[in-house]
Amino acid sequence: MADVFSRKKRSEIMSRIKGKNTKAELLFRKGLSSYVYPRGFRYRLHYKKILGSPDIVFVRQKIAIFIDGDFWHGRGFDSVKSRLPKKYWISKIAGNVSRDQFVNRGLKKEGWKVIRIWESDARKDSEKFVMKILEFLR
Repeated sequence: MADVFSRKKRSEIMSRIKGKNTKAELLFRKGLSSYVYPRGFRYRLHYKKILGSPDIVFVRQKIAIFIDGDFWHGRGFDSVKSRLPKKYWISKIAGNVSRDQFVNRGLKKEGWKVIRIWESDARKDSEKFVMKILEFLR
C-alpha cells in the first residue's frame, strides 16, 4: 500500500514523535509519584548511567522501568506488518525488539530488575502497574 503522504510530509510527521515524556509516560509517572513519594521512595528519569537509559529508575532498589510504545517496540507487529513498507519497517522494528532483549539481559546481569510496560497498558490501567512496582519496592 502506498503512503498517503509525500516523503517530505511523512518525514515531518515522524520527526515529531517523541521518545521521552510521552503521554503514556507522563500519565504513568503521575500515578507512580502519588504512591511512591509518600512512602519515601525516589526515582530518576531517563537515567543515562545504565544500559538502555530507562524511563524510570529506582537506583537504590535497582529497578529499571521502560514504557514502550506499542508500534515502535513490536507489540502486535505481525498483524500490521503486511500494511507497512517492508523494506524499512520490518528491519527497524525487529532491531528495536532485539535491542530491548539485549538491554534486558545486560541489566539483569548487573543485578537490575527490569519492568517493561506497553504504552497502551500504561494508558488503560496504570494503577495496576504502579501496584506491581510497589510490590517490588517492598
